[in-house]
Amino acid sequence: MIRNVTDVRPIGDRRLWLRFDDGAEGEINLDDRIEFTGVFEPMQDPKFFDRVAVNEFGTIAWPNEADLDPIVLYSWATGAPLPDWASQPEVV
Repeated sequence: MIRNVTDVRPIGDRRLWLRFDDGAEGEINLDDRIEFTGVFEPMQDPKFFDRVAVNEFGTIAWPNEADLDPIVLYSWATGAPLPDWASQPEVV
């Protein structure tokens, strides 16, 4: 099931606290998760990184529209396994 992010707060050192629509909460360290190149390069600046917000699609994004998949964020923040999409029936 896809979970939407409902709240995000930067907590220093490229770490975020997240809350999801099922009430789950957790912290993630993006230094351990992404490379700060390309669209993510501006996030090397702490002031830019701290401008993260929840967008209209239920995930987090920065002013340059860089975003992260809410399914992945939920897994990182809660430790829940990622869905096994290969075992899901095909929807036509």
